[in-house]
Amino acid sequence: MATLSASPSPNPNPNPNFRSPTDQTDHDPESLPQMELHPSSDQDPTPNSNRNFHAVLPTPPEATAPAAAAAPSLLHISFNQDHGCFAAGIDHGFRIYNCDPFREIFRRDFDRGGGIGVVEMLFRCNILALVGGGPDPQYPPNKVMIWDDHQSRCIGELSFRSEVRSVRLRRDRIVVVLEQKIFVYNFADLKLLHQIETIANPKGLCAVSQGAGSLVLVCPGLQKGQVRVEHYASKRTKFIMAHDSRIVCFALSQDGQLLATASSKGTLVRIFNTVDGSLLQEVRRGADRAEIYSLAFSSNAQWLAVSSDKGTVHVFSLKINGGSPGIDRSQSASDPVTSPHSSLSFIKGVLPKYFSSEWSVAQFRLVEGSQYIVAFGHQKNTVVILGIDGSFYRCQFDPVNGGEMTQLEYHNFLKPEAAF
Repeated sequence: MATLSASPSPNPNPNPNFRSPTDQTDHDPESLPQMELHPSSDQDPTPNSNRNFHAVLPTPPEATAPAAAAAPSLLHISFNQDHGCFAAGIDHGFRIYNCDPFREIFRRDFDRGGGIGVVEMLFRCNILALVGGGPDPQYPPNKVMIWDDHQSRCIGELSFRSEVRSVRLRRDRIVVVLEQKIFVYNFADLKLLHQIETIANPKGLCAVSQGAGSLVLVCPGLQKGQVRVEHYASKRTKFIMAHDSRIVCFALSQDGQLLATASSKGTLVRIFNTVDGSLLQEVRRGADRAEIYSLAFSSNAQWLAVSSDKGTVHVFSLKINGGSPGIDRSQSASDPVTSPHSSLSFIKGVLPKYFSSEWSVAQFRLVEGSQYIVAFGHQKNTVVILGIDGSFYRCQFDPVNGGEMTQLEYHNFLKPEAAF
């Protein structure tokens, strides 16, 4: 993990819930840069003079318990890079939860009420990226604050002329997404490496690969329905016309070789090879329009999960094989069958494409209209679902027979009386 520190050797981690960088066993130690302290970015700087925002203090207030027992308002939820944890930004701070076993592992409540609209974790290390949000933001929403939990304070910031829509972290990069621009920084010294212009991107759509290899970044292009893929190792840019309609959601496999996209129609999800832009597979969520909230690949890119406002989470089987350049995921004989086709697929080409679409292997029913994000759990054939209402579900699907998933666990992580 990247470690931010004002000194060459950071202090021992006083918070046992966060791992120190030396505890990480799944990454190359040589890829763990030490950061010299740079309090702000000189790129696109415009200090925010709005006095409604709280001033950024050298040492933020200590964590305090909420005065009232009412559940906090949830402003943001997101998984960390390996889906083992998730972060919640609330109207007076932020909280970090472990997925398996489910428990709250850290919280910080600002005693002056400051809301956090974006919390981006860096795996399980002590570094977080924070952006203010809600009616009473803790920080200006045009700044990214780099929080070091070793020191329990913000140790750096990046300032911009417009509001920050989202942030993506890697061990070596910080990616900041604005409405129509993306900035890529070196994590070690906050040096600006790249700027990208995009079509209007109010959701802050952006995905970065998390494998040990080189960085692959995906963002909206400059046209409706287009995605832009940056391969930094080969210094190549690939544009893919993924849909006719506006792009509303996409996801990258961990190695950055597979891209899943969904449009504002919400009926089809397409899987592309990011190297050559070829369409590898197309799966169908349903026949009627829907808003896709999240897409997620399993760690081995064998499964794809989809959540939407229809209240159903779908799991699709991916049939990616070695026939595509740069991709080798041929299935063994013991692997499950691919997604079922319509029973009328034998007359493919005669009936509309709807009848030959691939449908999901497994489904899980939720409250229709609520917003959920989804990821694959660390237990085999499990899916973790997070709701904007504070709900946490762990479900299991049958990889062979499919059908309705089995609910293994449920919690409301916003309830103050919940014991962790």
